[in-house]
Amino acid sequence: MFTGIIEGQARVSRIQPWGSGRRISFEADFLLEDTRPGESIAVDGVCLTVTMASGMRFAADLSPETLSKTTLGSIKIGDRINLERALRFSDRLGGHLVAGHVDGIGRIVRKEVLENFVLIQVSVPESLDRYLIEKGSVAVDGVSLTINDLMPGGFSVSVIPHTAKLTTLGFKKVGDPVNIETDMIGKYVERFLSRNSMAEQTRSSVQSTIDIQFLEKTGFIKP
Repeated sequence: MFTGIIEGQARVSRIQPWGSGRRISFEADFLLEDTRPGESIAVDGVCLTVTMASGMRFAADLSPETLSKTTLGSIKIGDRINLERALRFSDRLGGHLVAGHVDGIGRIVRKEVLENFVLIQVSVPESLDRYLIEKGSVAVDGVSLTINDLMPGGFSVSVIPHTAKLTTLGFKKVGDPVNIETDMIGKYVERFLSRNSMAEQTRSSVQSTIDIQFLEKTGFIKP
């Protein structure tokens, strides 16, 4: 579990084939204290398992699913990524609850500097529209942001100078792809309501077939 508060950046230092997936090595801009193999780490918002860690370097294995559903499938040596280590229970929750399970890939369609912040507009797949609300939370490349406005097929966010400097959003360009994770609460609510709706439909269907004739025919009551 993560918060979407980026600790710093890392550079891709090596990419190796690893079975049907890849092993990617990174070099962080800061010391990865207490980071051990087996721990989770968010790379551009994608939850990965650390397979090697030493000083400022670490490596992770990426499955074919991760490579096909996130921007990490097109990553290159030298690329910079956002980095966040897993949330401790004693940490402040400064952003929002982020699972590191990317819902889809969006694309920056507008980027404009307005006084002391950067306005970024992102297009998203149609399947993600229903999970976005104005003033709700979204993770863009692992960065916890508040949605300013919704528009057909996307949303806009305001990025303050601190966030632009600390994360890769500061140098992303129009046309660049980004990993999108919508607020998990919305997905759980949708799932809960859809299951309840299906259960209610099933109960209504069963009730509609039980009448006096059915009970007489099956011997529950005598005619």
